[in-house]
Amino acid sequence: MAFIIDGKIISAEIKEELKVKTKKLIDEKGIQPGLAVLLIGDNTASQSYVNSKEKFSQELGYKSIVLRKAADITEQEVLDIVKEWNNDPTIHGILVQLPLPKHINENKVIMSISPLKDVDGFHPESFGRLVIGLPGFVSCTPAGIMEMLKRSNIKVKGKHVVVVGRSNIVGKPIANLLYQKNPDANAVVTICHTGADDLKKYVKQADVLVAAVGVPELIKGEDVKEGVVVIDVGINRVDDPSKPKGYRITGDVHFESVKEKASAITPVPGGVGLMTVAMLMKNTYLSASGELFG
Repeated sequence: MAFIIDGKIISAEIKEELKVKTKKLIDEKGIQPGLAVLLIGDNTASQSYVNSKEKFSQELGYKSIVLRKAADITEQEVLDIVKEWNNDPTIHGILVQLPLPKHINENKVIMSISPLKDVDGFHPESFGRLVIGLPGFVSCTPAGIMEMLKRSNIKVKGKHVVVVGRSNIVGKPIANLLYQKNPDANAVVTICHTGADDLKKYVKQADVLVAAVGVPELIKGEDVKEGVVVIDVGINRVDDPSKPKGYRITGDVHFESVKEKASAITPVPGGVGLMTVAMLMKNTYLSASGELFG
């Protein structure tokens, strides 16, 4: 039976550590970390994410700004808000919740955020720093995965890690993190995507599997080898009349069959998703404290 890598426990540990560090930063330097979030429209999932970020910020003692705007806001108005926050010294982290309405260019908005406040880690400068191994903000979900592996004492050095998915938010950055030449990484990484001739052929080779493709229960127990470590990033809503809400949340991995062969696995929910918010808060603290860029 697999060891369950519990995101709830690990994210709670990070929260307690950040509480102590934040209090010290405020008491000794008079600096209160500030996180500003812009939420546009009425996307239910986005509202839920933003609410959890707001709650987390308040629990840590951060300055929390959440600006909610209607979906018909203009692109220029969004850019003006970001510019104002870029110039506000009490704000150390800026997050524009994605996805954005179709009339707003996401890349343009992301690139308008100061790299010094890019706590989501989406700016090209942040990604470039990651690729060449310079200090910088790391996209929160991949950073959370690395933290889960580290705190669960799972070593990836020399192991074959297969990443299913090549998104800018998860697939590409986690691959770059895993093959970095440092004690917590140094893995051999394969990235799989829709261009693969036979996805299962590659998945079967994985010592560590990162599933981040957004297809419910795509990977079954028969697809993985004995002893694999499985990190399931997927959060998918599947219709299920037997549930009170009429649906259930599942990952990209069929948990029940895969856990019988895995040595360790993250659940969905209760796994990677909880780490994403925790790492956003850590990035905001690092921005406020000056530890990242000096």
